[in-house]
Amino acid sequence: MRPADAVIFDMDGTLTDTEKYYQQAWPEALAHFGYEASSETVLEFRSLGKPFALKRFKELFGEDFDYDLVRDYRRGLVRDLIEKNGIPLKKGAVEILKWLIENNITTAIATANEYARTKRYLEKLGIGEYFDKVICADMVKLGKPAPDIYIRACRELGKEPSRVFAVEDSPNGVKSAYDAGCKVIMVPDLTEPDEELQKMLYARTDDLWEIRKLF
Repeated sequence: MRPADAVIFDMDGTLTDTEKYYQQAWPEALAHFGYEASSETVLEFRSLGKPFALKRFKELFGEDFDYDLVRDYRRGLVRDLIEKNGIPLKKGAVEILKWLIENNITTAIATANEYARTKRYLEKLGIGEYFDKVICADMVKLGKPAPDIYIRACRELGKEPSRVFAVEDSPNGVKSAYDAGCKVIMVPDLTEPDEELQKMLYARTDDLWEIRKLF
């Protein structure tokens, strides 16, 4: 018996090698408005849902911090980076998606991006056809690390969370999937899992193609 009936993927940093764009754009956007953040601090923002991000930014920079203004500027920087460099896929992304389809395993996306941007990226990459469902941050009440997005993805797929592999690259994503009851596979992008995060993992793999071995 297979350990899972479906696989739900995060997008930035997991399927696409775009998290590095955000890590470059956040400090530039903050500096533009007179703020400064270390690279370690910026890593905290990976896949972080708006309510949680807003709270964290105000803790760091004060109650008068205009999150929407800075985030909109950062979006422009990321858009420029994508126009210049494209949207690179992570190693093994297309191969594992094809393998899952060939083996009749249901797939979905659960991303911190908004739906319109996600659909645009998927169309640009030509991989939208591989996913049965696409669940985005603007489709749930709370984004990651809250479990809402994975709970909804499992519900829309008609799968019990315990029968779902969730593939993530960041701590916020791992916590979201774990608290939803999924079996979490971490494919590290910018950081390795610490001791606390390791306890939440079903597995850790070096790349996406290795996931097939878990079946």
